[in-house]
Amino acid sequence: MAETERAVDTPALVIEKRAFDANLATMARIAKERGIRLRPHAKSHKCVTIAKAQMAAGAVGQSCAKLGEVEVMAKAGIRGLLLTTPLRGPEKIRRLLDVLRIAPDTTIVVEDVAAVRALAEAVGAAGLALDLLIDVDVGTHRTGLTSPEAALEVARAIAASPGLTLKGVQGYAGHVQSIRDYAERRAHSHAALAILGQVRDALVAAGHPCPVVTGGGTGTHDFDHETGVLNELQVGSYLFSDAIYDQVAMTPDGVRRWQNSLFVYTTVLSAQHPGFATTDAGIKSFSTDHNAAPVIAWGAPEGSTYAVFGDEFGKAVLPDPSVRLEPGTLVACIVPHCDPNVNLFDRYHVVENGRLVDVWPIEARGKVA
Repeated sequence: MAETERAVDTPALVIEKRAFDANLATMARIAKERGIRLRPHAKSHKCVTIAKAQMAAGAVGQSCAKLGEVEVMAKAGIRGLLLTTPLRGPEKIRRLLDVLRIAPDTTIVVEDVAAVRALAEAVGAAGLALDLLIDVDVGTHRTGLTSPEAALEVARAIAASPGLTLKGVQGYAGHVQSIRDYAERRAHSHAALAILGQVRDALVAAGHPCPVVTGGGTGTHDFDHETGVLNELQVGSYLFSDAIYDQVAMTPDGVRRWQNSLFVYTTVLSAQHPGFATTDAGIKSFSTDHNAAPVIAWGAPEGSTYAVFGDEFGKAVLPDPSVRLEPGTLVACIVPHCDPNVNLFDRYHVVENGRLVDVWPIEARGKVA
């Protein structure tokens, strides 16, 4: 590695820019070829610089999982924002009104009449307007209404509320995204989209236009357009890939769609025992969900594995106990799951051809409310 790359103080979250740029361009090209819009998910990157890069590549806005992410993006001048999670409580509504004053085209999702009434009262009192999508449960069972009849009830409430406008429907098949078998993942995705399509068709038949039908994700992007239901994708992890998405990155014709562009750099601190070395990146540097582990990309012999070794420490386990990793050795690890891993760091170190070329702040880090 170049000396400038070694100068990155570890543990550090690192973007390999050439791979990042390739992923960005590939998804933009796929969406354009298939005639589907991109509203990428900022929950994956939480970074204004990256949001602007996605917009420059043709995205129509940003999807956000939390209101705090919406606030960061709105204040930074990003428009076309969509809050993909139902919003509850007077404090959240107050914060939403502040967003609408600077980003009036912001859209949020609703799933019941009570939420519509609360929003209508607040928006009306503030003299503002708000666009809404109806959130539909397509099988993940986290949020979303569960029948066309319920959707029609919510649509009627929206139509009767001055200041509120129904713009369409959302259905995110989170339970499908990481199914390893391509054909099985495609079949489950199409079944989920059929549920969303039924709701959309019922709304349109009753006189409620749905110009926005949004959902999908990185794991299903390759066939989310096939049913003709979605006209917008909420992809996120494609920019980085990770240990989870590496398992579903291959297309049936053997093309690896996404390159690994996100790494944690860690340094060997101690090598006192045979068979492993202790590093400076532990639980506080890696997400630990989905039973996924960091994967060593380079810096250790082929066949080495990585494990957390405590809050502050990691363990590079070597395939040959006679081999020793010297203290000071730099090791790069593919992150287990990019979204929560990004939330552990304040900034990205951007590396190109072994050189540190930029540092990007992660402005929405910690915005969990």
